[in-house]
Amino acid sequence: MDIQFSPTRPDADTLAFAVPKGGFDTLPLAASATLVAGAGAARFVGEAGTSFESFADEGGKTVRVLLLGVGAGSEQDYEKAGVALTAKLSTSGAIHAAVEFVGGASGELAAHLAFGALLRGWRIDTYRTRQSEKSKPTLKAVTLVATGADAAWEKLSAVAEGVAFTRELVSEPANILYPESFVERCRHLEGLGVKITVLDKAAMEDLGMGSLLGVAQGSVREARLLAMEWDGTNGAAEKPVVFIGKGVTFDTGGISLKPGPGMEDMKWDMGGAGAVAGAMKALAGRKAKARVVGICGLVENMPDGNAQRPGDIVTSMSGQTIEVLNTDAEGRLVLCDALTWAQRTYSPEVVVDLATLTGAMIVALGNEYGGLFSNDDGLATDLTVAGQAVGDPLWRFPLSAAYDKLIDSPIADMKNIGPRYAGSITAAQFLKRFVDEGVKWAHLDIAGMVWADKPGGTWDKGATGYGVRLIDRLVADKFEA
Repeated sequence: MDIQFSPTRPDADTLAFAVPKGGFDTLPLAASATLVAGAGAARFVGEAGTSFESFADEGGKTVRVLLLGVGAGSEQDYEKAGVALTAKLSTSGAIHAAVEFVGGASGELAAHLAFGALLRGWRIDTYRTRQSEKSKPTLKAVTLVATGADAAWEKLSAVAEGVAFTRELVSEPANILYPESFVERCRHLEGLGVKITVLDKAAMEDLGMGSLLGVAQGSVREARLLAMEWDGTNGAAEKPVVFIGKGVTFDTGGISLKPGPGMEDMKWDMGGAGAVAGAMKALAGRKAKARVVGICGLVENMPDGNAQRPGDIVTSMSGQTIEVLNTDAEGRLVLCDALTWAQRTYSPEVVVDLATLTGAMIVALGNEYGGLFSNDDGLATDLTVAGQAVGDPLWRFPLSAAYDKLIDSPIADMKNIGPRYAGSITAAQFLKRFVDEGVKWAHLDIAGMVWADKPGGTWDKGATGYGVRLIDRLVADKFEA
């Protein structure tokens, strides 16, 4: 979708008007009175994200007219209006929509409406060879009648590209996206100034990453550890903030095989790594004045004759030993070695990991919040505030020694799974054992957030792009110079 800003209304087949809640009684159209009366009859009052559609004769031709509610006028309200525009027009037959702002709007708010429209317009049609004409997208361009939007749009469009990249990665099937091809998909970030480092199986063996490699040993697809470094401080920042993503590109459960129905969804078990990669694209794209490292632990969990068995004991890079009681509790085995490598390589003061880690998190929170665990109250608050601001909400869960003892093993340093209850908490307690003293750490269990079975927020059905905007806002609020 082509997004443009113009000081005057262009010739377009659709005219959209952003109207505040209860704040309009006329429109700059010949049929204003009829349209306003029709909107009232349809109970449209301008609430954020609502819309009213009609047609009118304007300048001797029939045009589609769309009223978009911007509510009280916050940035999120304008984004909701943009979402409503795309949701209504994407496959409607409309080709070019011009958006005017009743009562006026700043260039920044106009940019947020465009941002919402662009986010909602993303879809993946890569593998569709047949579609009905009515299901094909028609909306090609949106022109916003506003000035002064350039600076805001430069940043927001970069973030939108990051979200789109994450959605692309999460949507791809596992025969297309696997550890090696994931790395190659990220290579284009080098053109934005991102430094890429890749560890292959041999390198990880030399480092003693027995936990991560144990997960991968049942697959013909070799594991990779991907590090992406962005320094927008020109070397001024001594230590980076580090984000680590779980990248299980397909999860069968291994020998602890998952049930067949629904297993196809496990192509998105790399949603944490996808979010980290998309966030790195967003940060580099908008030239964030921060030093950030994104790390993805990439494996495929398969059940062949060489696969890890329940009861195996592996030695992590940290030297701690792990009794693997369930091979489907594999994400934490990947993340723990990535955590150790990140801390030894970059000596960060702040580390945040993102992972589609536990089904128990979906039981607890459904698809409304990501779970938040942290050893630092300040970092937990910063993440919560950032998530609330951008629509990637988080809900904090406890950590304590009472839960920690549930993963003690009688024959190794720990088990990779605890008892039936508090599964998300014991998974977080497992990861906490690999966080060095003095490091501020947070674990985000986003199992219920990376994929949606119905439209919502700024996404259609499918990959949501959750986590990209969260990371971007946290960096902007707390780590940019």
